[in-house]
Amino acid sequence: MASLTIISGTNRPGSNTEKVAKYYASVLAGRGYEVRYLSLDRLPADLLSTDLYGKRSESMQAIIDEYIDPVQRFIFVSPEYNGSFPGILKVLLDSVNPKYWADKDACLVGVSTGRAGNLRGMEHLTNILHYLKMHVFHNKLPISRVDTLYQGDVLTDEETKKAVDWQLDGFSRF
Repeated sequence: MASLTIISGTNRPGSNTEKVAKYYASVLAGRGYEVRYLSLDRLPADLLSTDLYGKRSESMQAIIDEYIDPVQRFIFVSPEYNGSFPGILKVLLDSVNPKYWADKDACLVGVSTGRAGNLRGMEHLTNILHYLKMHVFHNKLPISRVDTLYQGDVLTDEETKKAVDWQLDGFSRF
């Protein structure tokens, strides 16, 4: 089965975004996918002064070689930060040569404790991914009130589970 990378779009430890991203990883692994999981807390601490400006570090090159270059499909799980998506996700996109993103597929998931599920942030991210020549799947899933959907680390909301399955079914045909 195909390989894909799930990107947890924040570097905040123990975030709801991470819970959602790990749920996606478990569902896809159960469907036979080879899942690569990239949490942005793994990015090099000096990313802003090195890799963002063309001084490629060994640790960032290892991330590109494992999570970005060899895969054709990505799932971006992004929380809402100030009406958009986290700056650390933009830094990742900016620090990787656009050729590594071009002609690859992306599926977007928005996460928020509010009621919009980061719809605005997913639109901002879509525009950037289109600029990078990525193909963005039309079914962007906003997960609202995420703080009420889990018991500990376990997703208990059946409607959200169904919505995730429906999105992944469509993305598998995309």
